[in-house]
Amino acid sequence: MSKIIMTVDDAASVRQMVAFTLKQSGYNVIEAVDGKDAIAKLKDKIDMIITDLNMPNMDGISLIKEVRKLPTYKFVPIVMLTTESQDSKKQEGKSAGASGWIVKPFKPDQLLSVVKKLVG
Repeated sequence: MSKIIMTVDDAASVRQMVAFTLKQSGYNVIEAVDGKDAIAKLKDKIDMIITDLNMPNMDGISLIKEVRKLPTYKFVPIVMLTTESQDSKKQEGKSAGASGWIVKPFKPDQLLSVVKKLVG
């Protein structure tokens, strides 16, 4: 069965790019527009989450903290995909429970390499 990856970003173009890249490699993709939407869609088993940092309603750091509180998702890989590249932001993400950090704009090969490392 294909791995299910959730992409969370308030920019439709980014969600589409990530989804297109992942689907081409055989992954199933669930899209969410922000952290609140992502939490609402966590009903199914998800193998990985790729989230933006800056979003309305609930940002990426808050999303990671909320997801990590759920026993089912305590160890699910979560990668930040954001324009932010400051070490302080990366540290904040890591402290919240992020598994990795990719800076936008991303290269599809780079994204797939990280996904394959974390979920196979």
